Amino acid sequence: MDLFNIFSAFGLSASAGLNAYIPLLVVSLVGRFAPDVMKLSPPWDVMTSWWIIGLLIVLSIIEFFADKIPAVDTVNDAIQTFVRPTAGAILFAASAHVVTDVNPVLSLALGLLVAGGVHAVKATARPVVTATTLGTGNAVVSAAEDFTATVMSILAVMVPVIAGVLLILIAVFILWWLVRRASTSRE
Repeated sequence: MDLFNIFSAFGLSASAGLNAYIPLLVVSLVGRFAPDVMKLSPPWDVMTSWWIIGLLIVLSIIEFFADKIPAVDTVNDAIQTFVRPTAGAILFAASAHVVTDVNPVLSLALGLLVAGGVHAVKATARPVVTATTLGTGNAVVSAAEDFTATVMSILAVMVPVIAGVLLILIAVFILWWLVRRASTSRE
């Protein structure tokens, strides 16, 4: 079962790199309404509080709209540079009892690195989208990121193996894209 917990933790923290609030909300709702699927251990069980769920809904709505508007999305990404890795650290540590099996500092660091890495790629790619589409592609890319974060979060909780495979495929794609981009810039 520990392998599933690790897939879940990596999937949720990677989702947080795209959108901090969607995976936090998914975990909060699953922890609240389906504790047999994901039971959060203290201190992470505070995420199932109605106050936290309400706050996450409000923050998700703000993030949804802020990320669709050119220029506003750049400011939002700058703010999220601190929020997304922190959310990834919380999700990695809180998800599927990983914090009880792994040193909490290690699990927080892994979540921070995974979410921070995904956010770094997103923050690097977004200005390219803005420049090449004059901002018209931002809403489409943002919607795709939100969709990916939602699907990945749900899969990470419900079917962690699929989330793990998707993460590997996404990592391979990102590496391919970075190598391709580097080789075209040399030409």
